[in-house]
Amino acid sequence: MNAETQLPSPRERFYRRERRSVPRARAFAGEALGDWGVDERRAADVLLCVSELATNALLHGVPPGRGFLLRLLPYEGVLRVEVHDSGDGVPAIPEEAGEAAEGGRGLLLVAALADKWGVGERDPGKVVWCEFAWHAARRPVYCILSD
Repeated sequence: MNAETQLPSPRERFYRRERRSVPRARAFAGEALGDWGVDERRAADVLLCVSELATNALLHGVPPGRGFLLRLLPYEGVLRVEVHDSGDGVPAIPEEAGEAAEGGRGLLLVAALADKWGVGERDPGKVVWCEFAWHAARRPVYCILSD
């Protein structure tokens, strides 16, 4: 018998433009991370980034009548979080997000917690993503080899 390993399947869900979408996205991600056996400390970082990216999409990237798509993509050694929206503009870390500022810290948190982050094009809109080094709790898949 030969044992192969299999990565977890990607997960995605669409959310409407409403406040309760952020906690729903976070709960959805939390369930996936739990199923995949992600370490609690790493999962906390991922969930905070999911919350920040979802909040940014709702506040700045989702026009009325639209929504956003959350994708969780487990690769070999990397867990990628993507938030797709149809809004204009390119998110950026503000030059000054001081203590007195009411906003602007979300992407600072993402940049601090994630190993990488960025923005990609989409028609219409954009994809804001972040990545985390991670090793899946592998589930063995057994294959019987015959001569």
